[in-house]
Amino acid sequence: MSTLRVDIVSAEEQLYEGDAKMVIAPAVEGDVGIAPRHAPLLTRLRPGELRLVLEDDEEFFFYASGGLLEVQPHQVTVLADTAVRARDIDEAAALEAKRRAEEMLQSKKDEIDYGQVQAELAEAMAQLRALENLRKKAKR
Repeated sequence: MSTLRVDIVSAEEQLYEGDAKMVIAPAVEGDVGIAPRHAPLLTRLRPGELRLVLEDDEEFFFYASGGLLEVQPHQVTVLADTAVRARDIDEAAALEAKRRAEEMLQSKKDEIDYGQVQAELAEAMAQLRALENLRKKAKR
């Protein structure tokens, strides 16, 4: 089976370096699935879940807050603003961030930067979704 070389890097660390048969990433225009020999592509990422499918069908889940995705026929590079392995996400912090953002949006105060609060809510929701998918995979 043909594979891709995948590198996932954040400003803090390299999170993954290895081969995968498929990469699913949250591009700004919608999720993209990348398989070997994919056409070259450069796109921005929105906050969301990155998923790698390895040759043995094992899946790895990551959360990225945004960044860039570069695709070459046999190489995928994710340059994330911030990224974390799904298993390392602090669920309590994500739930608290979600609660705070929802509370601020409901308060309708004039001094709120609604764009920033909506971005914080989207980030918390994406982290929680990555955790949920990781847990579903573990139950299989």
